[in-house]
Amino acid sequence: MSLIIGIDVGGSTTKIVGIDDHQAIKSPMSITGSDPISSLFGAFGKYTHDNNIELDSIKHVMLTGVGASGISTPIYGLPTTQVDEFQADGLGARFDSGLGKLVVVSMGTGTTLVRVDGDTINHIGGISMGGGTLQGMSHLLLKTSHIDEVVELASKGDISRINLQIKDISKCDIEGLPMYATASLFGKVVNSNATPCDIAKGIICMVLETIGSCAVLSQVGEGIKDFVLIGNLTRLPECQLIFPMMESLYGVRFHIPAHACHCTALGAALSYYKDTKNG
Repeated sequence: MSLIIGIDVGGSTTKIVGIDDHQAIKSPMSITGSDPISSLFGAFGKYTHDNNIELDSIKHVMLTGVGASGISTPIYGLPTTQVDEFQADGLGARFDSGLGKLVVVSMGTGTTLVRVDGDTINHIGGISMGGGTLQGMSHLLLKTSHIDEVVELASKGDISRINLQIKDISKCDIEGLPMYATASLFGKVVNSNATPCDIAKGIICMVLETIGSCAVLSQVGEGIKDFVLIGNLTRLPECQLIFPMMESLYGVRFHIPAHACHCTALGAALSYYKDTKNG
């Protein structure tokens, strides 16, 4: 059985996945290296070794991501094709979610938005809020940029000491705004005894709430109600708190598919079949 290998090459982290002739997903993997080239070849070598894959069983390698632009030669002599990252986002999220009409919210260093309507996939914009913001704010306020440490601190944090909520400023219900809704991110810090754990919780929630609101507001009047979240930030435990709350607030649906962290690599592999069909 032959494989199509999809590889999403980031600045230092590479994500790799294979799909077989039946488009079944095989062993998604992530590898971090000192630079994109080291990361790419390290990921490819480990993936083929760990899964006992012979080079002659690989039909094609599909590359995408910011680090892929520097790759101009075939990977180990195999047929290799560059894939537009936004197309890969759309194909991967559509396949993994099973939805036909959606907006992909790709939460990386920043965040990009891709609209999918059947076979039509378009990049519609994005914001400079994402994992880079989380690391930078954590470095400034918590003296660490290690996400695992921030997540551990946040697990003991209380968001009510950080964010000003509607219930803090109004004793009566406001139409369309539940009492738990955030009135101001970090708006309560001045008058509270916030701990580092609270601050960690606040930074994570700030990033996720801002991304979620931006995604929803980008589609006002467009009729799309399904938003598929992909990227490493989907692993944050706060996603299970923030996005259900925003679903209730905005009347939309947020989805985190099974392979959310590898959706772009998956989409790169799937683009082989799209390109073959179009060709």
